[in-house]
Amino acid sequence: MATGSVKLLGVWASPFVNRVEIALKMKSVEPEFILETTLNKSELLLKSNPVYKKIPVLLHDEKPICESLVILQYIDDSWPNGPSILPSDPYDRAIARFWASYIDEKWYPLVVEFMKAKGKEEKAVVLEKISEGNLLLEEAFIKINKGKSFFGGDRIGYLDIVLGSLLGWVKAIEMMDEMKILDETKMPSLAEWDKRFCSDNVVKDIIPQPEKLAEIHRKFHQMKKATSN
Repeated sequence: MATGSVKLLGVWASPFVNRVEIALKMKSVEPEFILETTLNKSELLLKSNPVYKKIPVLLHDEKPICESLVILQYIDDSWPNGPSILPSDPYDRAIARFWASYIDEKWYPLVVEFMKAKGKEEKAVVLEKISEGNLLLEEAFIKINKGKSFFGGDRIGYLDIVLGSLLGWVKAIEMMDEMKILDETKMPSLAEWDKRFCSDNVVKDIIPQPEKLAEIHRKFHQMKKATSN
């Protein structure tokens, strides 16, 4: 089992930081949380992640590991005695990595696009694209979980963390825009998974409440508007 100091650079409202927190909690590892700010990046962050200059960064024995998906795999490899995060079967691991890439590169960017879209008509166009992605994720969940509770089987695993970490912001955006992104009638299996994931003991104290995220979003945009005037 890995030893040495463990530090996590991040902010509590970042879903990508939340992923790392969940993975570390699964492995019973308590990191030193070093709070970053979105507007003034620390020298430690810039030195630790000179390529992307963003959170999260995991410092294990002062050695930096960057990008949330990479960090999840690193945690799984470094603390093998805890519950497995990635599937043990090579094919299942490949499929999990494929869908994780889809979520981060295709699905969630549409959610961000929805948040930035102006007017109900423009948002409706983006929402239609998200709905198509939701159906793909519903089908993937049914195929991957093999009749069990989570993508990872009987317990939370890699894909659960990747998708589940985004739920707080998705629900916050639904609340702010008064439009439904996750339609339970079209994705009933994922809707039930959502409830199980968010109530799991590993997760429920880490994923921020949508109300808090909506408030953070409002304050951030008020601050940006004030500084631009």
